Formats: sequence, structure tokens, C-alpha cells
Amino acid sequence: MIKAEKAPTRNSDITGLIRLTYEKMSLRSSYNLLLLLLGLPVTIFVFFFYLYRKNNDAYYLLVKEKKESLLITGYRERLKQEFREQLVQKQIFFNKPIVDHDIEQQAEKWADEEFEKKVTETAQAAFAEQGKKRVTFQETFQDLLKRPNFLLLSFVPGILMYGLILLYSNFYLKYIFERLVMSIFVIFGVVVLVFTILYLSPFDPAANLLGESATQQQLDNFNRIYGLDQSYVAQLWNAIQGIVTFDLGSSYEGNEDVAATIANKFPVTFTLTILALLMAIIIAIPVGIISATRPNSFLDYTLMFVALIGLSIPNFWQGLIFILGFSINLQWLPATYNPSNWLSMVMPVVVLGTALTASVARMTRSSMLEVINEDYIITAKAKGLSERYVLWKHAFGNAMIPIITVIGLLFGGMLGGAAVTEKVFNISGIGNYIVDKQFVPDIPSILGGVVYIAITISIVNVIIDLLYAFFDPRIRSKMKKY
Repeated sequence: MIKAEKAPTRNSDITGLIRLTYEKMSLRSSYNLLLLLLGLPVTIFVFFFYLYRKNNDAYYLLVKEKKESLLITGYRERLKQEFREQLVQKQIFFNKPIVDHDIEQQAEKWADEEFEKKVTETAQAAFAEQGKKRVTFQETFQDLLKRPNFLLLSFVPGILMYGLILLYSNFYLKYIFERLVMSIFVIFGVVVLVFTILYLSPFDPAANLLGESATQQQLDNFNRIYGLDQSYVAQLWNAIQGIVTFDLGSSYEGNEDVAATIANKFPVTFTLTILALLMAIIIAIPVGIISATRPNSFLDYTLMFVALIGLSIPNFWQGLIFILGFSINLQWLPATYNPSNWLSMVMPVVVLGTALTASVARMTRSSMLEVINEDYIITAKAKGLSERYVLWKHAFGNAMIPIITVIGLLFGGMLGGAAVTEKVFNISGIGNYIVDKQFVPDIPSILGGVVYIAITISIVNVIIDLLYAFFDPRIRSKMKKY
């Protein structure tokens, strides 16, 4: 009677996944170091186990044997004598004094290095002839990971390490994790740059806020209270500590809590930017596709002419014209922003989104024109596929890569540059807030606003990178191999 093969259990699948993923990660020094640190208790146990195996390993016993045999033959002493003679000849050739102690010390060092090298080469050659493998720390760790009992016992002390391994096994999660880590370094770089610029600024916060009538004692007290009398490094360290601990401190002007103030103002700017972005996507992409499918037609020229006008109009001028036309003359929309009236958001969204809509429309047209003239599109049409099917199935996905790039870049510009639109429509947003604080300069407030914007832009860039993989299978394939 033939017994059926036993199906692999779920535990063996997880064990194999962890082992293979660990093997991949150990090839990259940064991940290898991170694994050792996150799983420090497990690492210590594996290290002692490795030392135990190493002491009983045939390779190290062979190294010890070869070392003893070479010492017996007097190989090391001969090396030392040769190096001593070479050093003496060198001193004589250059007419330098012969110092026996220095020569002896140098000859001893060279002899030890050459002797160890010879022992290693001899042992490796003999070990290779026997067809055996050396015991290493990585091999020991991988061997232990094959055992479900080891995983079970080490799961709790090594939960962070195993979490990172499982995260790395999913290429999407790994990609997001790496981009977020990169974003952290970018954010801190932005903080250092902005703080340095503010520190070197000729403006004096104490003098600007207290006025010309302030005494020197009042200025000194102000600087002492807010730490402005400290060195550049101390102030920068305090700023970084505040950002890491989410304690942005108090503003110089009004002594208000910076984190709470920004948390109230940032959603307004973010909502304004998102709505402007949605408006641009809904309008610009269909306009660009229509223009690309009817190149050099009256409709194409008209749409691109309107887009060019949208690119050329300054935000502040467009906002003022809208207020004059739709608020004062027609009285359709409120002239200033009011959180309780959603109609007050219409004009700011249109003003902020006009330039983005125009840019995306022109990029969509250009990208679609490039794609629809490719050979594979012509071949698809020759096979009898409908124009609409070819356009959406084959052309649109490939044309989206540069469009997504432009949207991502312009979104960051909109988020940081919404201050003009907010000023025109009296919106109490983050852009308006940073501009007002710039002329003090109110360092905690400005840094807090910049960090919020930098974090948002970094997250948007991660989403953009994932959209690349969604629309382009070639990028998705590279992510899996990475």
C-alpha cells in the first residue's frame, strides 16, 4: 500500500518564508545590522550557540592543526628572520641608523600576518578537498530558523526582528517601509536647512516683538526664556528634540502652543489642496485625452489655448478678479472663507487648481500623443480592436507615468505655495500662518509648519511611487526582484 505524501503544514511554510527572507536580508549590510539590533536577545543566544559550534567545528580544528604543524617546522621563525634581514638591508641602503628594537617589532608583526595568512590558505585548501562547509554566524542563524521550536521560543524576544522579516517578505510593504525611512532623513534635512536659514537671518525676534522702546534687560530676558541666547548647536538640538517628541513648544508671538495651532490650521490648507487636485484630475485628464485624440484640430487648439491662459494667470490676480466678479458684482459666492459655508471654498479651490489643471492637461496631451503613435498601439488597431478599447486598455496606462509625476511635483508646490491664495481669501491656513511668522522670525512656528508640509509631501511621494507600480507592470516586476 502506497502512503500519500504528507502535505506541508502552515508552520513549515512560515518557517521557510522567514528563513529565505532572512537569507536575502543578511546580504544587505544595513538590514543585517538592523536585524541584529531589533532581535538583540535572540542574536546573543545565536552568537553563543555559534561559538559552541565553532569550537567543535572541523574547520577550526583543522586550522589549529595546521598552525601547530607549521610552528613545529619553524616556518614562522624563518619568516621573521627573512623580514629582519630585509629591514636591516633597507636601513643600510638609505643610510639610516639601525634600531634593533624597532626592527624586531616590525619583523614580528609582518611574520605574524604572513603566518596567519599561510595557515588560513592551507586550512581552506584542505577543507575544500574534503567538501565541507565552514560554520559561520549567518549559517548558524539560518540553520536555527529551520526549526519551528526555535521560532516558537524566540518569537516573543525577537518579535521586532520577525516583524521586520515578515514586512520585508512582502515587496509592497518593504517598498513603503524603505520610502518612509528615506522620508524621515529628508524631513530632518529640511529641519536643519530651515533652522540654519532662520538662525542666520538678520531679523531679531526679541527686537521685532518687544519694539524699539525695549530695554536691553528685556531683550536679554526674552532671549533667555526662549533659549535664543544658546549656541547654534544647542538650539538646533532642542528643535530636533521637540519634533521627535511632538512637542513643538510655544510661539514667540502670542505664546500659543505651536502643535495645537498648526493642528487647527493645517486641515484647512490640506482640504483646499486636495479639492484643487481633484478638480485638476477630473477636468485636465479628459481634456488632455480629447486633445490628443484630435491633434491639430480646432478643439485641440482651443483647449490648449485655454490651458495656456490658465498657466499664465497669477493666483493673486485671478483671486481678486473672482472676488470682484462673483462676490461683489454678481453676489454668487462669499468673498472670504467661512468654515460654516462650503460655498466660500469654491473660489479658492478654483484659483489654486487653475495652474495645476492647465499643467496636467498639457502633460496628458503630450504623453498620450507620444504613446498612441507607438508601434504596439498601431498593431492593436490593426488587429481590429476598437479605438476606445485600445485607448483605455493600452495607451492610457502607459501614458499615466509622466502625468502622475507631474501631479506629485505640483501637489507639493500647491501645498507649500497656497499662502497667496489663502491671503487673498482670508483663509487661516498653514501657508498664511508660516508667512505671517516669517518676518518675526518665529522659529518654532515656522519649523512646525514646515515639518507638517514636509511629512505630507513625503507621504504623497510614497503614494506616487506605488501608483507607478499600479500602472506599469515593469516597475511592479522590478519591485518584486528588488
